[in-house]
Amino acid sequence: MINSPPPAPPPRRPASLLGVLRRLAQLGWSRPALAIVAGVLWALAFPLPGWSGLVWIAPGLLLAAGFDLRPGAAFRIGYFAGVAHHLVALRWLLHIPFPAGAIAGWLALTAYCALFPGLWLLLASRFIRSATATEATAEWRPCVDALLRISETRRQILWAWLAAVWAALELVRGQFLGGFPWNMTGVTLWRNLPLMQTASVTGVYGLSFLICWVSVALAGGVAMLVLRSDRRFAWTAALRIPLIALLLIMGAGLSRVMTRRPPPPTTALALVQPSISQRLIWDDAANPARFEKVLELTRQALATHPDALLWPEGSMPDLSEEQFATVVAATRQAGAAWIFGTAYGRLVDGKPEHYNAAILVGPGGQVEERYHKQRLVIFGEFIPFENILPFMKWLTPIGSSFTPGRGPAAFRFGTNRSVNASPMICFEDVFPHHTRSHVTPETDFLLELTNNGWFGESSAQWQHCAAAALRAVENGVPLVRCANNGLTCWLDEFGGLHDVLQSASGSVYDAGFLSTRVPLRPDGEPRPLTFYNRHGDVFGWLCFAAMIIGTASTFRR
Repeated sequence: MINSPPPAPPPRRPASLLGVLRRLAQLGWSRPALAIVAGVLWALAFPLPGWSGLVWIAPGLLLAAGFDLRPGAAFRIGYFAGVAHHLVALRWLLHIPFPAGAIAGWLALTAYCALFPGLWLLLASRFIRSATATEATAEWRPCVDALLRISETRRQILWAWLAAVWAALELVRGQFLGGFPWNMTGVTLWRNLPLMQTASVTGVYGLSFLICWVSVALAGGVAMLVLRSDRRFAWTAALRIPLIALLLIMGAGLSRVMTRRPPPPTTALALVQPSISQRLIWDDAANPARFEKVLELTRQALATHPDALLWPEGSMPDLSEEQFATVVAATRQAGAAWIFGTAYGRLVDGKPEHYNAAILVGPGGQVEERYHKQRLVIFGEFIPFENILPFMKWLTPIGSSFTPGRGPAAFRFGTNRSVNASPMICFEDVFPHHTRSHVTPETDFLLELTNNGWFGESSAQWQHCAAAALRAVENGVPLVRCANNGLTCWLDEFGGLHDVLQSASGSVYDAGFLSTRVPLRPDGEPRPLTFYNRHGDVFGWLCFAAMIIGTASTFRR
């Protein structure tokens, strides 16, 4: 008898994505590790590097890490994500040239901002367990099964509520205790012009809502794909409404951007970027050399025959009378207005006041307008409790606090003073509700004089510019940025980036000047205001109300 060879084993099929997801679900995961991954992905979506696609994953991943836990445990998991996110996203704080203060500020601000993702996951876990009538356990499978058993309508309401809470907590962070609205989630979309147009109605909070809504719905769809293999396309129901909304919003935004408009009149600006190290800003011995550097750039800029010459915040905070007269002589000869940032003091009702200010000097050499910065940086421009705790002065690089300004200003220059620019200083354009107060129907453009030289050559300059793009869209006006070491540029009313000053090597941080033309209101007519500019954070406060109502409902069940 001849022995036949054993039958060959069937060829091994490559593992499908679905199979990989199921195996991962069976293996389980480390919740803190998953939360940290979510936080890091969220941070990498901001510039730099600005991998914005990652932001659509992060909220859903964070939800998966702790949606089924008790409130305290869910808060801790969310806090881990928040710490990981802000340690990465705010790493530019370590460039401040005062190492001890830089590290302390980085850690303290991270510890504070991490409270908000922790609170989001706490509220999410409580609401999900209330909606599904399940108890918190150490196993995620029972809670997922219960979540998949409720109706699709209730799940859609749940996804939308989670997104509303995300947006509401960003609103709170932007306003509570003076506010820190840096790196709102929606800012990651600053290069996606069609989606950005949503901010003209909802503000940045509408974009944050949209991102979180799609992300948590995607997480729900993945869960259904893994656990409901008998219903092949059931998982698409979770994404149906968010994706339809996303496509409609993108279509409306694309239509807004692509609408043809007649070419508007323009004004010629010359923006000086001196790129002065922060260690030299307050060094009296370095003052003459610093002034010569700025003056040489000024002469080159004036040779382009601008309507206005712009210096950034911090270029010459201690400008002497002789230096002032030298620059005025140059601008008078060129027939240009001069706008610059400086610090100065004066007596008001017999009391000294010190301002971080923007000054408009007309072509004739006379000071025509002043703007005093309203939102001051803690420990950088004001010292908390300095009157009752004098030792606090030793924790800062400043000797005493500046005086906050009392309102916006209108800088008018150009032919017949027809150009109307509204100045802001430093990081004021990061605050949505503050920036809208600077825009009226007569405003041609917002003008930001800033000094990110505090943070060296880091991601701070790019993150700041990304926030400025949202302010331009929210208010429907261009925004001009004149910066000490980048990004000196301007953004149109749709958030498009124009004329970024770069060196021959492509660096945005080097010294130079930018000659550009910025569009004005067509024929000088009043500018139509956006819904956001007229009504403010209506969408954000609606999200806040939804958060309060939804949270209160969990206590009645």
